[in-house]
Amino acid sequence: MRKLFTLFALVLLLGTTSYAQQDAMFTKYMFNSLIYNPAYAGAKDHMSVGLLHRTQWINIPGAPNTQSFTIHSPLKSDRVGVGFSAVNDQIGPTRMIQANVSYSYRIPLGKAKLAIGLQGGIMNWRADWSELSLQDLDDDAYSEQSPSYFNPNFGAGIYYYTKNFYVGLGAPHLIEYDLRKDNINTAQWAKQYRHYFFSIGKAIPINGDNLIFKPSLLIKNVGLLSSFNKDDAYQNIGAPTEFDIDVSFLFYQALWIGASFRSAIEAFNDTSSFDSVDAWASYYLANGLRIGVAYDYPLNKINTVSPGSFEIMLGYEFNYVTKKAVTPRYF
Repeated sequence: MRKLFTLFALVLLLGTTSYAQQDAMFTKYMFNSLIYNPAYAGAKDHMSVGLLHRTQWINIPGAPNTQSFTIHSPLKSDRVGVGFSAVNDQIGPTRMIQANVSYSYRIPLGKAKLAIGLQGGIMNWRADWSELSLQDLDDDAYSEQSPSYFNPNFGAGIYYYTKNFYVGLGAPHLIEYDLRKDNINTAQWAKQYRHYFFSIGKAIPINGDNLIFKPSLLIKNVGLLSSFNKDDAYQNIGAPTEFDIDVSFLFYQALWIGASFRSAIEAFNDTSSFDSVDAWASYYLANGLRIGVAYDYPLNKINTVSPGSFEIMLGYEFNYVTKKAVTPRYF
């Protein structure tokens, strides 16, 4: 059963056309927002470093395995923030590695700031088809055993935030690419599509800074403007629009405990499925070190072959004193 499911998943992920969101998914997205939105660079008003590892669908061979690294900080000029992000995402015999440098310009608006961000970087997508047992050895789609493509890309975003509220929209990869050579004789090709990430959240003090309630929402969409692309293949997108609803509590500016629900909007009209319910925790040590874990329990048939997914996180905040942040930052 497991081998059958793995093959089915690979067909969905690596088939002749892409019908799923391609950018990496994280339950603890609020701790690596720079991956989705370059305007987030410098938003914490101090240097912040984060490492995150995700293992998706435990016990399923070839399931997604992802790592991310982010570092960002404001410059001496308070209006400018810079950052660097990198993602390694492996799914079955394919791997995508990307690295980006981000720049944000922050405009004061009373007690709020509006940041406009740009980023540039490079992505390497490669595969090793020898890891697959192909039924048709003459399939043109796999004629190149070890394809590898380097593609530059650019991203943009906006981010409006105060101490207790934020809203942002990011498109980390504006350029769409073919992922197979022009001389391959197949009706449909693999494509890298443009993704959009909308985020919003609020910190609600319940007991001053000692107890904070924070609801947040992340919406992920692919193909929003693909109908304007002259290439018909880029208009044939069946990926659902996904959302993450998260609620969490911060105790004494040290312990975060949260839960979330992830699904596709199309699940409510039976054209897609619910994804998972998630639980996570994060702890800020007195020296500024941040550690965290997350667990996702699948709500679809994947739970018959996998107990779920997990993440671990390590970070460092450079504005910490003995017990708490000099200026509490909730996002």
